[in-house]
Amino acid sequence: MELAQLLINGLALGGIIALGSVGLTLVYGILRLSNFAHGDFLTLGAYATLLVNSWGFPLPLAMVAGCGLTIGAFVLTETILWAPVRRRRTSPTTMMIMSIGLALFIRNGLILIWGGQNQNYNLPVFGAVRLGMVQVTTNRIVVLGLAILAVIVLHLLLQKTAVGRQMRAVADNPELAKVAGVNVQRVILWTWVVAGGVTALGGAMYGLITAVRPNMGWFLLLPMFAAVILGGIGNPYGAILGAVIVGVAQEVSTYWLPSEYKLGVALVVMMLVLLVRPQGLFRGTM
Repeated sequence: MELAQLLINGLALGGIIALGSVGLTLVYGILRLSNFAHGDFLTLGAYATLLVNSWGFPLPLAMVAGCGLTIGAFVLTETILWAPVRRRRTSPTTMMIMSIGLALFIRNGLILIWGGQNQNYNLPVFGAVRLGMVQVTTNRIVVLGLAILAVIVLHLLLQKTAVGRQMRAVADNPELAKVAGVNVQRVILWTWVVAGGVTALGGAMYGLITAVRPNMGWFLLLPMFAAVILGGIGNPYGAILGAVIVGVAQEVSTYWLPSEYKLGVALVVMMLVLLVRPQGLFRGTM
């Protein structure tokens, strides 16, 4: 029974990691940017949701507004930071280091505004639903449902819309896509919008099953990278599957190991994949 409970907890965590991993792998697939600030943008999504919720708005509206505010932050950083350094043909290593600095800036900005203490949404106490012999809290059911819905919407966006097809074309070969008439800069902006939306939603959902705190996204960064590598860098569908595997592995491991070792489990998964199958489970493409 305890293992079944941990499995359900792992699926909920995997759904959150999946949304963050999809944003991470989309940015890398199209911009070739290893964005170490991605976890802190996830945290920003949770705090933006908390802010709007504290104004008296119900949580669903607060989550939508939080996603919008985080998307705005993504687009702002693209405009004032990433676009100028791309025009100067800055090396990927330098851009990666810049993303670490951006992560520290966001995290300390959140601490300056909200402090370092844990925060919670203005919500009633969640009840539990019995599924067979397992008690599942309502918030985890909501998180799983939202994660599945977000993945379906993302799939339709990538496969059924012109923007999605252009994003896949740019990820495959940006120069050829440009010659074919694709507006690459427009695709880049859409990439940040999509990545920002799913990442912020993941952060808001994480706040439902844990406290909102400044380092919440930082502790999810390693599992997100592990999921991206496991699924195949640049492949959003692989990132989703990798996230589920990592989330379940982390939670189930607490049956045998202390919970402090959960991040270590994600690290072990990532190392094993790099050693056995460096390209990941799937080809790194959309």
